[in-house]
Amino acid sequence: MLDYAALNALAAVVREGSFERAARALNVTPSAVSQRVKLLEERIGGTLLVRGQPCVATEAGLQLCRHVERVGMLEHELRDALPALGMGGEAHERVTVRVAVNADSLATWFMAAAAAFAVQEEAALLDLSVDDQDHTAERLRSGAVLAAVTALAEPVAGCNSEALGTMHYVAAASPEFVERHFDKGVGARTLASAPSLVFDRKDRLQARWVRRVCHRNVETPRHWIPSPNAFVEAACAGMGWGMHPASMVADAIREGTLVELVPGSTLPVPLYWQQARAAPQLLRRLGTAVRAAATSGPHALA
Repeated sequence: MLDYAALNALAAVVREGSFERAARALNVTPSAVSQRVKLLEERIGGTLLVRGQPCVATEAGLQLCRHVERVGMLEHELRDALPALGMGGEAHERVTVRVAVNADSLATWFMAAAAAFAVQEEAALLDLSVDDQDHTAERLRSGAVLAAVTALAEPVAGCNSEALGTMHYVAAASPEFVERHFDKGVGARTLASAPSLVFDRKDRLQARWVRRVCHRNVETPRHWIPSPNAFVEAACAGMGWGMHPASMVADAIREGTLVELVPGSTLPVPLYWQQARAAPQLLRRLGTAVRAAATSGPHALA
């Protein structure tokens, strides 16, 4: 039998990032956490943690963390079905569900799903990690998360992939910026000199839109702004042009605070929900909330 006290200690260190914070979360001493992880590593015969700031799980450590999280979800379901069992007095322990989501979804429609799930499942906590929609599937593949909103249609091994809809992006800037930089039209030459807004080093939306409009790659000057809300503020302030979720800037475009660089040239990005095929009911209920939020509300996907 696996030592679940040791597994929980390992998972807590990975989740909290340090032995001290894990000890506080488990209400034990740091030395007790360290001893449990050490005994688990001796039994496994390998390193499960890379000690540092923060502590990071090795591949074997991730597999064990994924296992203990799923066991926690199954025990959660068993407590619901058979409350008389009591599960050793742990009825009030909460299960953490780790999910990867792209920043634009988190800033628009996804929080409705997270809130609906959290209200319904008070014994569950969400641990949301943000990554580019083209890279969230990597976190699912590595075992760092149990589900993901991703642009990858092909299922990750052992997972189902379900279409959520399409997020449409518009290239927009302030009227003053457009007048200053694109008075001669939007093309390769003007785009090569006009500052653009880019979320982070993984963000390829701007480059994809430029390639569609100009039929070739064009290098543009870039401001790096890793916040969807600050991204819109920067565009409204005239710092540069950027690719914005259409639903997020609809009011700004309607009011004239922002204008499209090339009207009608939206960039569609299909999004998918991926989770394990043999997912516990708790994770399936999260999937239900995600599908509902993606198809309703002011920021619903098309």
